[in-house]
Amino acid sequence: MRSPRHSHAPSLSDTGGRSPRWSRYAILIAGCSSLTACMVGPNYRAPPAVDTGSGWSRPVGEASAPTDLDRWWRALGDPELERLVDTALAQNLDIRQATARIDEARALRDRAAGRQLPTVSAGASVNQRRQSENGPLPVGSIPGLDASQTIYDAGFDAAWELDLFGANRRALEGANARLQASEAEAQGVRMRIAAEVARAWFEATGAREELRAQRATVATLHQTLELMRGRAALGDVAGADVDATHERWAAANALLPGIEARQRAAVLGLGVLLGSPPERELKLLDATASSLILPALPVGERADILRRRPDVLAAERRLAASTADIGVATTELFPKLSIAAGGGFQALSTGDWFDTSSTRYSILPLISWRLFDGGRVRAEIRAREAVQRQAALGYEQAVLAALGDAERALSDYDAGRDALARRQTALDAARRSVGHAEARFAAGDIAGIELLAAERLLHEAETACARAHATTAVQLVALYKAIGGGWDLPDAPTSKHVSIGATVGEGQ
Repeated sequence: MRSPRHSHAPSLSDTGGRSPRWSRYAILIAGCSSLTACMVGPNYRAPPAVDTGSGWSRPVGEASAPTDLDRWWRALGDPELERLVDTALAQNLDIRQATARIDEARALRDRAAGRQLPTVSAGASVNQRRQSENGPLPVGSIPGLDASQTIYDAGFDAAWELDLFGANRRALEGANARLQASEAEAQGVRMRIAAEVARAWFEATGAREELRAQRATVATLHQTLELMRGRAALGDVAGADVDATHERWAAANALLPGIEARQRAAVLGLGVLLGSPPERELKLLDATASSLILPALPVGERADILRRRPDVLAAERRLAASTADIGVATTELFPKLSIAAGGGFQALSTGDWFDTSSTRYSILPLISWRLFDGGRVRAEIRAREAVQRQAALGYEQAVLAALGDAERALSDYDAGRDALARRQTALDAARRSVGHAEARFAAGDIAGIELLAAERLLHEAETACARAHATTAVQLVALYKAIGGGWDLPDAPTSKHVSIGATVGEGQ
């Protein structure tokens, strides 16, 4: 049955004058929207500066600031190291997980931004129904009304909660800060992976050089042992001397498996760091490393490292996010205004479905205010404030830890270079001693066993020097990592102070 025609009703699509009721709704919406400039809760401000001290606790290089820290491994002149680090940065699973965490934080930020906009949904339906003629509504006794009806409906529904006191804007502020913290933490993962790859490579190459020198020591002791056995057979030396020589050879020979295991473990670790099976880089067991020079590293001002350390930057962003969370919790103390609107077309016949007389609409403003909740909202605000204080203390702890890492790394590297220089002096002296022994042996002044003794001391010095070189190279990696090397630095002015703590400002 066709619905009866009725007079033209006011609708959202009217081109003529608005109805007084619709005008009042429009005025109400416009007036409430003007209140959305207000935001409650603390505004995040740059925290007060904390003095980082007058400088390093020990003398450093002359240069005022380090250079090329973003790709520091390339300055070492080792093509194999460059290949390993670049491959790890592209394939390492920890880095890929950190990238996924950035994607998650970005999606959460977009979700927070979407809360500031209304939600709109559209739909259409065809509802065929039959009502009981004997039910509460006497359909059978109403002329012109059929018990069976087909209702055609199409329209939209919209809902919008006005951000009167800044809940959504504070949530977006916090989501942005958390996204930035995730990005900084991802940079920290990149720094760590680059450093771990370099460390494993230096441990592998150092173990290889140490193994070469130790094998030479074992070979020399074996020759000495054979000579001692021959002299003992002639009665020139006592059996105790042969046993003592055998003990030295056995002790030196027993060190070889441990060195080989350290070298293999470092190479297997490289495979995992490169996001591959452990055995991928086993060919490096026999690779020849480039000669590595360990320079005095100019580290710049001590405060400069704080703007490069991702852990410090991430801690500051978490502090900003926790400050925004206080504002989100504070908005629960104030009223909320939401507006629901709907409209569309409804008819009993497809021919009348989109006729202007079939239009329908509704507007529903709703104000809600939590007047009593047993103190839960204020307790939540106190909890958010406590979290903010924890974040401020965590930021301070990150700053102090960064300074401590840099100081220790600088001290260790300086001590390592000093120890290496002394080992090198001992090695040079051992080489000269072997040269003298060879000349004397050629002249017949000394026996072969004395020449072997000088060669054994040389090989032992080579072993100690190789170990010291590998240790110092690892300490150089630790220093690069401690001063924030390994990622592109933001353009930011340097300062002798860093921001610390949180200042709570008045909400607008």
